[in-house]
Amino acid sequence: MKNKKRTGTSISKEDSLKVLGVIERLEVGPVRLEKRRIITPYEVTRKGNTDTAELIYRYEEDVFFMNEATSLNLASMLSVQVALNYGLFCDEIILHGRFDHDDQRFIKRMAENTAREIFVKKFLDPNPFLRGPATELPWVKRESYSMAQILFAPAPTPSRQGSGQDSGNGWHADPSRYAVMSSGGKDSLLSFGLMRELGKEVHPIFINESGRHWFTALNAYRYFAEEIPNTSRVWTNSDRVFNWMLRHLPFIRQDFAEIRSDEYPIRLWTVAVFLFGALPVLRKRGIGRLLVGDEFDTTRRLTSKGITHYDGLFDQSRYFDDAMTRYFHHKGWGISQFSVLRPFSELLIERFLVERYPELQRHQVSCHASHKEGERVRPCGRCEKCRRIVGILTAIGADPGRCGYSHENVEDCLKSLELKGNHQEREDVEHLAFLLNQKGDLDRPSIGAVEARERPETMKLRFDSERSPIEGIPRDLREPLYKLFLHHAGGAVKRRGRSWTDFDLLNDPALKRPYPFDVPSKVKSLSHKAGRDRLQSKTPYRLGELTWTDAQARFKEVDIALLPVGAIEQHGPHLPLDTDAFDADYLARQVAEACRDPKPIVLPLVAYGVSYHHEDFSGTLSVSPETLSQLVYEIGMSASGHGISKLIIINGHGGNSPALHFAAQMINRDAHIFTCVDTGETSDPDIYAMAETPNDVHAGEIETSMNLATRPDLVKLDAVRKFVPKFSSRYLDFTSKRSVGWYAYTSKISRTGVLGDPTKADQDKGKRMWSVIIARLVEFVEDVKNLSLDEIYQRRY
Repeated sequence: MKNKKRTGTSISKEDSLKVLGVIERLEVGPVRLEKRRIITPYEVTRKGNTDTAELIYRYEEDVFFMNEATSLNLASMLSVQVALNYGLFCDEIILHGRFDHDDQRFIKRMAENTAREIFVKKFLDPNPFLRGPATELPWVKRESYSMAQILFAPAPTPSRQGSGQDSGNGWHADPSRYAVMSSGGKDSLLSFGLMRELGKEVHPIFINESGRHWFTALNAYRYFAEEIPNTSRVWTNSDRVFNWMLRHLPFIRQDFAEIRSDEYPIRLWTVAVFLFGALPVLRKRGIGRLLVGDEFDTTRRLTSKGITHYDGLFDQSRYFDDAMTRYFHHKGWGISQFSVLRPFSELLIERFLVERYPELQRHQVSCHASHKEGERVRPCGRCEKCRRIVGILTAIGADPGRCGYSHENVEDCLKSLELKGNHQEREDVEHLAFLLNQKGDLDRPSIGAVEARERPETMKLRFDSERSPIEGIPRDLREPLYKLFLHHAGGAVKRRGRSWTDFDLLNDPALKRPYPFDVPSKVKSLSHKAGRDRLQSKTPYRLGELTWTDAQARFKEVDIALLPVGAIEQHGPHLPLDTDAFDADYLARQVAEACRDPKPIVLPLVAYGVSYHHEDFSGTLSVSPETLSQLVYEIGMSASGHGISKLIIINGHGGNSPALHFAAQMINRDAHIFTCVDTGETSDPDIYAMAETPNDVHAGEIETSMNLATRPDLVKLDAVRKFVPKFSSRYLDFTSKRSVGWYAYTSKISRTGVLGDPTKADQDKGKRMWSVIIARLVEFVEDVKNLSLDEIYQRRY
């Protein structure tokens, strides 16, 4: 059953969203907390009438601590996830609970994102559950699709902060412990099998959703509960609450439970309902990595009539993983969420599971209309998921009967697959049709309207910079996992424009790229009391003064490094030759000292620079731009191999800038880490405002003042001479905002090497200058220090 053909004329664009605003108020909470259970009231007010329901989560172990701040915060967050589906339909959503700034920002952003996805996928696309004017909504492009004002009611202050746990919202998370969101589907079974084979401590967590959906997980759960340590089950009645909410939406057919469909009537923020339900178990067990089972085709970014969206799959996409991980790290929860299956097609996942872990595959149930036969759950054999799974198993030469399909089911599914098609990316359907046609299992060489075509890349590991980057999983997992993958995949390919190119995965430089969320999680997961005490102790930050074991520990705590680069060159007759080198090293050390713990690592000084233009003055030692850029490039690449993912090059000499910017570009290209060069840009406007001299370029008022503040004994005041250059054109003036970049030997401009007026130098002025320079750079380092690479690059969902 489908919607009537749209005319787009019955409702104006201005009124289209007003038709959907049917609930005056949705009120959630406050949560009632028990050691193994939470109960949260949901109250809907519509046309002046109220109706209530209760959302419940129940656990098999003690996971909450009564009146503890973190427990209340976590319970509040998991209780409101169902409500994020209804921003399109409510005037107000009032949330009672304990929510901090990060929580509120996360809730608002996800409610907004979900409202847009629901509008596009549930109202602009055909939806058999709709009735009335909602079936004729015209498209409308808006900045915001959520109609609800989200309000956070004041939360009561907990009577105590902790009960044997940490006193803040953060908690300890061990990245060597893995939770696998388990459902009985092929993805979660394969994810578990892989982690177990690698010898990891794995915790399968099953979410027991009330109703028949639990049937899909029942076979696997019974096996895991009996055979696999650390298996956990969380029960929730979220499915009942979702259905209760549907009763309050007049544009939804009230016989929705009788309509056969492979999609939900409205909800598109579902996975988070389960993920947040698992978090109390992760906290209790100190788990630092959360694995979801999503493959290549679930990360999509599309545009429909000018509206950008994620094809209703945001909560299965890589963007969702990154958004969740970013939120976890901001909270100090120390959890990284990802899928190890992003390079896989469904075909490849099924083949890998059948060939490597047949004892797990036999428990696979992917059908949401499954039923019990004795002690086993069996798939219906009629729905789209069944015909897809039967088609894939048949195509790879596996027996569908192993996971419950009868001979009749197989025949019916193959016939239905040929006639109706399935919901996969076109390339996957084409290759599935190709394989089935080769085996003689299709009467005609097509599946639905898709013709059979060999697509060998679907049986290879597909790496794409957006959907499935090589660095999309933590670095320590890449080589062992990718070696396993290549035993069953037909190789690895990279996206090159619109085509796929074979490449040597195990020797690709990307294997050593940093995982964007790895190091920050280690730092922030230590925000519990013991971690804070350790990190706030005075720690050494100069790499050259550390032993290798000290360095190893520091690289685990911080991923940002400062590299000072200077020059040995003339600075007039009154300043030492190492002025630029000393200043760069001094600045790096002062900045690190002023930063909060964990402090950035200061790399040893690169003292020599590009100073050929000063070579007419004795004592100047210069290296070529090629030499300097290559040296800095190799230092940066080596540092990235130890876990540095943010490198700030502190440049003490303007002549180095072209070479250093080139090196930074090459480091970014090859190591894929954040690299920048600061030659004073963070503070130049403030410093020039303090100086009296125009064209104060070299060894003048500024540099002499700063040397008087740090090394007055090395400043020869009796040799100070003024020379302020006057240029033939304002476009040649080094300090003009309109000047071009040009190069000349200093001796052609100044006989003394001075370009400025050092007679106006002053020690107090120098101290003020240093104070501003250090403060501005500290501010920048602190901004960058706790950002993931993802946040620096501003990738947003």
